[in-house]
Amino acid sequence: MPNDILALGPFIAAVSVAIAVLLVDIAVPGRRGPVLVVSLGGLALVAALTLTTGQAVAGGDGTLRVLAFGGAYVVDGLTTFLDLIFVGIVAFTIVFAPDYLEARGLPLAEFAMVLLFAMTGAMLISGAGDLLVLFVALELMVLPGYMLAGYHKSDGYSTEGAIKYFLLGSFSSAIFLFGLAFTWGATGTTSIEGVSGALAAAVAGGGALAPALVLGLGFLTTGVAFKIAAVPFHYWTPDAYQGSPTPVTGYLSVGPKVGAFALILRLFVDALGPLRVDWLQVVIILAVFTMTLGNLVALTQSNVKRMLAYSSIAHTGYMLVGLAAFAAGRIEGLEGLLYYGAAYSVMNLGAFAVVAAIQRRAGVTSGLDTFAGLGRREPWLAILMTLFLLSLTGIPPTAGFFAKAYVILAAVQAGNAGYTAVGILAVIAVINAAAAAFYYLRVVVYMFMREPRSEDAAMAHGRLMWGGLVVASVLTVVLGLIPGPFLDIVGRAARAIGG
Repeated sequence: MPNDILALGPFIAAVSVAIAVLLVDIAVPGRRGPVLVVSLGGLALVAALTLTTGQAVAGGDGTLRVLAFGGAYVVDGLTTFLDLIFVGIVAFTIVFAPDYLEARGLPLAEFAMVLLFAMTGAMLISGAGDLLVLFVALELMVLPGYMLAGYHKSDGYSTEGAIKYFLLGSFSSAIFLFGLAFTWGATGTTSIEGVSGALAAAVAGGGALAPALVLGLGFLTTGVAFKIAAVPFHYWTPDAYQGSPTPVTGYLSVGPKVGAFALILRLFVDALGPLRVDWLQVVIILAVFTMTLGNLVALTQSNVKRMLAYSSIAHTGYMLVGLAAFAAGRIEGLEGLLYYGAAYSVMNLGAFAVVAAIQRRAGVTSGLDTFAGLGRREPWLAILMTLFLLSLTGIPPTAGFFAKAYVILAAVQAGNAGYTAVGILAVIAVINAAAAAFYYLRVVVYMFMREPRSEDAAMAHGRLMWGGLVVASVLTVVLGLIPGPFLDIVGRAARAIGG
C-alpha cells in the first residue's frame, strides 16, 4: 500500500494544489498574487515530485513498469514524460491568462483551479492501467474543458462554443464507453495488460476477430477521433476555439489533444497493440483526411483564432502519421509522436499567447486586420509571433521543423520496409506542410507589410506574459537546434510502451 501511494504521489499532489488554490481564494478573494504563487509554485512541486517518483519507481532509464492498486495504475517512463508535458501546458496557460482575464473581469482563481483539475484527469490517463480508470480519467480531463470554453458567460460566442463542445463531447464519450464495454465483453477483463494478452492469444490462434471485438474497435476509434478532432469528427473544434476566451483556446488546442493521444497510447498501443495491423489502415485514412481538410479550410480563414483552430486539426493529422509509422513497425514513429506533442504544445501556446496579448484591450478581435502593422506598433510581439508561426509551418531551425521531419522520416522508413501506404502518407504530409506555409506566412505579411487599420497606442503587457513568451520562444528554438538531449528522454518514454 505505501508503494501504491508513492506511485500515485504526483496525482495526489496535483489535486492538493487545485484545492489549495480554492482555499487561498476563499481566504483572500480577488487577489492575483497569492493565486499565482500557489498555482505556479504548486505546479513546480508537482513536476519535481513527478521526476522523483519516476526515478524511484520506474528506474533511471524509465523502462521499468511498476503496477499500483492491483494494476489499475502504471508508472513508467511514458507516465513521467506525459505528466511533465501536462504540467508545462497548464503552467504556460496560467502565466499567459491574467492580463486577458482581468481586462474582462473574469476571475483568475476559478480559472486556475479548473485548469488544475483538468490536469489531474490528463495525468490519470497517462498512468491508467485499466479500461474503467481510463474512462474516468478521460471525463475528469474533458469536463473542466466544457466549463472553460464557456468561461466568458456574458459572451454569446463563448456560450455557443461551449454548448457545441459539450454536446458533441458527451456523444463521443458515450460512443467510447460502448467501445470499452464491447472490448470488456470480448476479452473478459478490463485490465489493459489482460486485454493485450487476450488479444495476442486470439491473433496467435489465427481465427477471425469476434464481432463484438470488431464493434468495440470501431466505437473506440470513433470516440477517440472526436477527442483529437480528427476529420470527419472535428465539427466542434472551430466554434469552440473561436468562442472561448483566447487563453482557454490555447489550452484546448494542446491540453485535451495531448491527453487524447496519451489515451491512444495506453489503449491502442498498449491494450490493442496485437491488433495494430487491423487499425493501421484506419489511422492512415484519418491522417490523410485530417491533414488535408484542416489545411484546406485554414487557407480560407480571415480570423486568426479560427485559422489556428483548423491548423490544430491539421497538426492532429501529422501526429497520426507518427502513430501509423509505429503501427508499421517503426519505434521512431512513436518517438516522433511524443516529440511532436511536446514541441506543438510550446509553439501553439506561444502563438495563442500573442493573440491574447493583442486582445488585452476588450473589444479587440482576432481578425487578420487586427494584426496589420503589428511590426510597427509592437515589434517584439510581431517578432515572437513570427517565430511561432515559422515553427508551426515547419521551417528550420525551429522545433516544428524537427517534429515534422521526425514523423515523416519514420513514415518513409516504414514505406521502405514494405508498408507502401505509410510511405505514401509521408509524401502527403510533406505536401500538406508546404500548403500550410501560405496561411501562416499570410499573418506575417499582415504584421510587417500592411498598414495598421488604426493608430492605437501599444498596450502595456505584464512581466508574467513577457516571461512566458520568452520561455516559450527559447524552447521553440532550442528544441529545434539541440534536439539530442530531449530525444534521449523521448526515446526512453517510447521504449517503455512500444518495446
